[in-house]
Amino acid sequence: MNQNFDIIIVGGGAAGFFTAINIVEKNPNLKVAILERGKEVLSKVRVSGGGRCNVTHACFEPNELVKFYPRGEKELRGPFHQFCSGDTIDWFSNHGVALKIEEDGRMFPESNSSQTIIDCFLETSHRLGIEILTGQSVQSIFKKENYWKIETQNENYIAEKLILATGSNPKIWDLLHTFGHAIVTPVPSLFTFNIKDARIKELPGVAAQVTVKVKDSKLAATGPLLITHWGMSGPAILKLSAWGARILHDRNYQFTIYINWLNDVETQDAEQLLKELKQQHAKKAVSKKSPFEFPNRLWESFVLASQIEAETKWADLSKIQLQNLAHQLTNASFQVNGKSTFKEEFVTAGGIDLKEINFKTMESKLHPNLYFAGEIVNIDAITGGFNFQNAWTSGFIVANAV
Repeated sequence: MNQNFDIIIVGGGAAGFFTAINIVEKNPNLKVAILERGKEVLSKVRVSGGGRCNVTHACFEPNELVKFYPRGEKELRGPFHQFCSGDTIDWFSNHGVALKIEEDGRMFPESNSSQTIIDCFLETSHRLGIEILTGQSVQSIFKKENYWKIETQNENYIAEKLILATGSNPKIWDLLHTFGHAIVTPVPSLFTFNIKDARIKELPGVAAQVTVKVKDSKLAATGPLLITHWGMSGPAILKLSAWGARILHDRNYQFTIYINWLNDVETQDAEQLLKELKQQHAKKAVSKKSPFEFPNRLWESFVLASQIEAETKWADLSKIQLQNLAHQLTNASFQVNGKSTFKEEFVTAGGIDLKEINFKTMESKLHPNLYFAGEIVNIDAITGGFNFQNAWTSGFIVANAV
């Protein structure tokens, strides 16, 4: 028996639900179903943002917003002019969910719970009569003359239009490959760096504002860095991992980074600063108090790494010791051996080649009536609500198109 629908959406995540709801709100007569392979829907939404759901980012200018996407920057410019962060806020507000902006620009539901977003999607879907079919793992997709046939392990579905919102699901990518779509091989993005180094061993939890560069590459990022039990994390590291997803994968996650703990101060200028400190604080012990805007424990670690003993006074510093210290502060090298997943925000770089998608409609250029929403395409962003914004925008555009 075939079950017939006007539109079938494969994938019961953020992009799938947003697309479905927007389609039926624009056209209540359409019969729409969401197929989800798991037992429950929206599971990634539940854990995102530490269980609070980082819905979007308070960046309201499309041309600025695109800069947070290592892959998709050029392609998203048009879509963001149609549906941007401000539209997201309005949409959720109209559906009874108030959002708030945090200091770093990330936006969350005022309730501080991802359950608010899940409830909003589920209640709206039920009200609109969208069928949510769980435990439906797609086995094959057939293209007929004017409809699509989708086979799951226990059902057959027929629909005029097919929307794929399956995120980074290799099985669906393989199916699309048989339809002639080029798939950019997925590699991890948004990961933290594993580093074993005496300088940071005793400092988990210490944070600083830094500039980080990857040796033998153009990769660089500025922002907060967090020392962890296994190495380094924080926005600066996550940015590097996103922009460097391919390069670092090709290096098998073995590489060297240089950190400037004074952000943009050059090594010579740092030496000059230290010479001035040497005169001002001649009688004080060097390691006692950090003269810069980062924690004392971190400063002590640099002092020791520069071969300066704990009790040494500023006046007694040799030229070599000053140079060593300036180097530790502005150009400290650390060896990275491997990566760790950042919380549960597993994001991949890769997916359907962007050249094969019409970004005015999110429709496949190869197959009419086949649409894509969310992370299934080769678009991904740094952390901060940007990956969700891509889900909302692409879902909105698909809904408009169909």
